[in-house]
Amino acid sequence: MNPRVMTVYGTRPEAIKVAPVVRALEASPKVESITLVTGQHREMLDQVNQFFSITPDHDLNVFETGQTLNALVSKVFSRLDQHFADSAPDAVLVQGDTSTALAAAQAAFHQQIPVVHLEAGLRSGNLHSPFPEEANRRLISQISSLHLAATPTARSNLLREGIADVDIAVTGNTVIDALLEAVQKPAEIEDPRIAQAVAEERPILLVTTHRRENWGSAMEGVGRALRVLAEQNPEWLVVLPTHRNPVVRQAILPQIGELPNVIAGEPLPYDQFTHLLAASRIVLTDSGGIQEEAPSLGKPVLVMRDNTERPEAVVAGTVQLIGTDEHVIIREVSRLINDRLWYDSFANTTNPYGDGHAAPRACAAIEQLLGVGTRIKDFGSGYPDVSTWTVEQAAQADALDRARARVGAA
Repeated sequence: MNPRVMTVYGTRPEAIKVAPVVRALEASPKVESITLVTGQHREMLDQVNQFFSITPDHDLNVFETGQTLNALVSKVFSRLDQHFADSAPDAVLVQGDTSTALAAAQAAFHQQIPVVHLEAGLRSGNLHSPFPEEANRRLISQISSLHLAATPTARSNLLREGIADVDIAVTGNTVIDALLEAVQKPAEIEDPRIAQAVAEERPILLVTTHRRENWGSAMEGVGRALRVLAEQNPEWLVVLPTHRNPVVRQAILPQIGELPNVIAGEPLPYDQFTHLLAASRIVLTDSGGIQEEAPSLGKPVLVMRDNTERPEAVVAGTVQLIGTDEHVIIREVSRLINDRLWYDSFANTTNPYGDGHAAPRACAAIEQLLGVGTRIKDFGSGYPDVSTWTVEQAAQADALDRARARVGAA
């Protein structure tokens, strides 16, 4: 009987990143794949599963509007035991840094089931930012048997924390596998206003924001900045697929008002979102995943955070950290809109996060853990390890490279 791998996930970002691995495990003749969703996100999670043709074997259905983090973790933690007993997995795979991932990893550890951590080793250096993700991923690292790091930098972070080299595989990020598949498939954007803008190649500013640490006055400032940018640039379309959390909507939507060139709609299904991302001119976000996806499509990314666990893109020159001050947001977006040389210094296709083959590397490493296979060559030998760089050092190197590019272009 083949060893069993249970993949546990609950949010849309997790679903996107585990989907390529789940399908690789399902295709492997060496292991049996079991999928369990918690339903931490409900509708958005189901959309991704449908897109990737994944039908979960089990569903904890823990979603409840307005529930606290502790209530969510408690539900996941308590409901997993019976599923572990019934399915008898030989390993449990979790992804990233969500409350689902933390609860599933700890529940598996308590049952002495090896934990496999996909996208291991991300570190912002600040335990409270992003919150609670930074704490979640650090805790998961302490109880994992196999660490699937996306980049050499993530690997170095783990090594500095005492994780054995033999327990780390550098795979690249599976979000790139998923993205490259999605953009190759036809997709019809259902909102006619967005579809028309894409068809007409109208310049689009794509905005996503939801981070818990930005709730309140900072997010209200983001909304005010978007209003100013829309009023100053009427030829641009500002598209904000609005997170369903009411805290986010109450902060952002009143600031925007009814502007003709702002669309604040529902979150888009994954296939539609990837095509919108490909058609956008500038991306303004506080998301982690979009920092990885947009560089594959040559899109400049302005990140509304003060730190990032993904410094590679800052070094590569496709991402700039700008924080949440509304005046800085207006200044930096306007600079990209109005300065072509500055824009061109961002918009390139260098992506240090993946090559589209992360899932086979992850599957092979899991097979080796379970004694039924061998690993394949790690990703990223040609990319710099920036794990010892501070954000300030990365920003300085980035600014120098851009200055040289401007001089050369002039």
